[in-house]
Amino acid sequence: MSPSARRPDAVENRNRIVEAARAALAESDHVHLNEIAKRAGVGQGTLYRNFPHREALLAEVYRRDVEDLVVAASALLADHEPVDALRRWLDRVIDYAGIKRGVLAALEPTAWQDLVAHSHHPIEGALAQLLDAGKADGSLRTDVDARGVLLLIAYLGRLDRDEWESTARPLMNVILDGLRRQDAHRRRQRTAETSRETTALRLDGARCATRPSGTAAPHIAPCDDSRTT
Repeated sequence: MSPSARRPDAVENRNRIVEAARAALAESDHVHLNEIAKRAGVGQGTLYRNFPHREALLAEVYRRDVEDLVVAASALLADHEPVDALRRWLDRVIDYAGIKRGVLAALEPTAWQDLVAHSHHPIEGALAQLLDAGKADGSLRTDVDARGVLLLIAYLGRLDRDEWESTARPLMNVILDGLRRQDAHRRRQRTAETSRETTALRLDGARCATRPSGTAAPHIAPCDDSRTT
């Protein structure tokens, strides 16, 4: 049955089951369907009607996380500067990766390999969008691409679950710091200084244009015509 054909209560039940499974995966690699049903507040029959086996449920959790991650790139860029958007997106990647660890641990290799293969390109595309925005405004390095950054992030998978929460985010910050242009701060300062100088010249030009030639208001230096030409 397509999502659009389900009753609102059926859609709500399905969403609750997926969120309950996601919460369980965040706590442990070992998930049991009866526990997920209890968390979601649904019966075993409702759970199995939506997901006939555990693999189907875990795959849905994984696919939704990938979709949310991909959609977030454009949304973050609409509300934040590129570097801040990338920082927030990488923070979401930490949450996504934690769930991914649980899904992959619970699925057979053939099942999770297919999931990962189908998610790689959308995630790489979302990251490329963020990197391109930062390169365009001069805040990010131009000698890195999305594939290279994903290779760096992949090494976080070597962390054990018990050190994930305390170590993954600091290491992700190291990756972000490495992506920043070292001269970005100086570039922003120069841009701000140029903007202030331009504004001052415009104001000076406007002041001179409204005063008779050769006169000056009290306590104001005479106009220097060479500054406005």
